This record gives sequence, C-alpha cells and structure tokens, in this order.
Amino acid sequence: MSAVTDPISDMLTRIRNAVTVGHERVSMPASNLKVNIAQILVDEGYIDRYEVNGNGHRKGLELVLRYGERRQPALQGIKRVSRPGHRVYRGASELPRVQGGLGVAVVSTSQGLMPDREARRRRLGGEILCEVW
Repeated sequence: MSAVTDPISDMLTRIRNAVTVGHERVSMPASNLKVNIAQILVDEGYIDRYEVNGNGHRKGLELVLRYGERRQPALQGIKRVSRPGHRVYRGASELPRVQGGLGVAVVSTSQGLMPDREARRRRLGGEILCEVW
C-alpha cells in the first residue's frame, strides 16, 4: 500500500467513482478530518451514514451512499478546491455559494470544519476544502 499525498482528494475521488458506478457503500482509510467531512455530508443529506471500523492504527471509514427514486444519486458532483500545491482561503464575506446555494462548500475554520452557510452565519472565514452539489 503506497502513501497518499492528498488524502482529501483520495476520499473525494473514491466517493465520485462509487457514485458513478452506483455502489451502495465506499470504504477508505479513516482520519479525524475525513470523519468530520463525512459528518457534514450526512448533515447536508448527501450520504445516509458513515461507520468507523477497526481500532488503533488501521481504522477504516465506510460511507453508505444515498440514492433517490430510480437510483438517482443525492450527490451529483464533488470537487476539491484547496489542494496541497494551491491553498484557497476566503473570508466570511467571500465564501462561495455552490450552485447558487443548492450545494455546500466544506470550510476549515478556526472552530473546526463546517458548511459554508454555517461559517457565513458565524462570520468565520477559512480554507475551502471542497464543494459538493
């Protein structure tokens, strides 16, 4: 198993690929940051739930994807914004509105990860990790 240089991009790519082929579940190595992103995706209604499996050094994260009628995925698109080679920071008033407010941007603030709406409400800026719609 090789080391991943950008674990967030790896997580988003695994989710994007699983949704594209219609999988019910997708698993990946777990970290606190990935669990926090998964919690935001659950709260915003893009996935059904997540589970952290294993213990110690080898924890795994399994996401249960959400589909509507006719197997239409709840998650239509997911995009990495801030990358290790190009960090993207914005103030509270400059946070993007994803798909005209229909999507959500995950923002890393001084008070933890939160959706863009919550960061705007609390008047917090930060690093824009990804956009989901």
